[in-house]
Amino acid sequence: MDMNEKMVDKDLARIFENAFPNTLDTTVKWHVDGTEKPSKGHSSWLGSAGAWEGAQSFIVTGDISAEWLRDSTNQLAQYQRLAKKDKAIETLLLGAINTQAEYVIASPYCNAFQPPPPSKIKTSDNGQGDSVHPAYEPSQVFECKYEIDSLAHFLSLSNQFYNHTGSTAFITKRWLQAVDSLVEVIDQQSKSTFDPKTGSFTMQEYRFQRNTNTGTETLNLAGNGNPLNYGTGLVRSAFRPSDDATILGFFIPGNAMMAVELIRTADILSKASKTSLAQELRARGERIEKGVWEHGVVSHRKFGSVFAFEVDGYGSSILMDDANLPSLLALPLLGFLNSDDKTYKNTRKMILSKEGNPYFITGSEFEGIGGPHIGFMNAWPMSLLVQAMTSDDDAEIKELITAVKHASPLGLVHESVNVEETRDYTRSWFAWANSVFAQTILDIAERKPHLLFGEGADAYVIG
Repeated sequence: MDMNEKMVDKDLARIFENAFPNTLDTTVKWHVDGTEKPSKGHSSWLGSAGAWEGAQSFIVTGDISAEWLRDSTNQLAQYQRLAKKDKAIETLLLGAINTQAEYVIASPYCNAFQPPPPSKIKTSDNGQGDSVHPAYEPSQVFECKYEIDSLAHFLSLSNQFYNHTGSTAFITKRWLQAVDSLVEVIDQQSKSTFDPKTGSFTMQEYRFQRNTNTGTETLNLAGNGNPLNYGTGLVRSAFRPSDDATILGFFIPGNAMMAVELIRTADILSKASKTSLAQELRARGERIEKGVWEHGVVSHRKFGSVFAFEVDGYGSSILMDDANLPSLLALPLLGFLNSDDKTYKNTRKMILSKEGNPYFITGSEFEGIGGPHIGFMNAWPMSLLVQAMTSDDDAEIKELITAVKHASPLGLVHESVNVEETRDYTRSWFAWANSVFAQTILDIAERKPHLLFGEGADAYVIG
């Protein structure tokens, strides 16, 4: 592509050349354009006629043959700008929305899914034998960790598609049914641990237990998790986008993302004359947004007013950030606020420091935000890419991109790297990270073209 030829740093250009098409080249395991009707019996997977009609796209995460709602949305994001001019890309994205809708209808509490029945791709077993309520069908679901951001990413995929194409072709009966399922989850997970009138314990609708020696892989208290207060406006998330269990169930980045996507979806539905549903989504989005500001902002002895990572509504909070998206660092990218917001600026200083963030990992060869998913020695290149996209400082951006380049000697971006030895990494095939790299380079090409193409260069915009 001509962008690669213009880039001054040819090593960086080669990584972009590999990363940009990585999802298309390696993770689109099944796609149909909708011209063929599903063979008889496929609709029975969900017990409803109309299932799997239209374009469909099954996008695996990389080295695991399953689709995560969050990962697949992010894997496809750099192609959204091309959809209006490229019919094949448009159909691929529409298929991804339709497939995610089927997953959300089937098991709205789950995060990762098996291949669609019409694909005839063999399913796989995660080997865990989890105890989950509501129960799910293993032939449909790969893993069922309830994460609020998974549902927010389903909305985000649709919203991005509309923003770049102006098309509402995704608003089908099945998509609307998926949105209804999403709303039901939001309402169920907005309930407190104890009844606000009687004070009696109310068992969570979603409960998860796994036989494991890793605390982040299961929920305590018979799968309910720690207590959450009432009247916060926030929505519980049992797990984080890293697939690690939350400690305090009101996960602030996930709530912020859900608030934004609900309101964006409401705007689209209003234009599509779906007024009643639009009002429902807007009311919930505004309630969650208010809850984030009222309960998610706490006072830090050094950094002042900052966003907590998790809260419980009782006054307890977890101060940290994790590399996975959505994160506190990514709040401007989510559209929740501007990067010059005072509380965000304070939060950014906190989470990009050893003093303020226990998972800001530093070493002799690399540094950045990591998380409990991998451990104390590994930082995620993805966190540096998010840092670059939320920065306006030329020197900072250049330093971050150079660090990621040096940590990608194979020409692709890894999940995480050992900060003392970057050749020690996790996941050589992790499409999400490659997509975020591509998105970061495109962002810099548009905002700061001189950093890629040399002084005096014009902005480069695709689509």
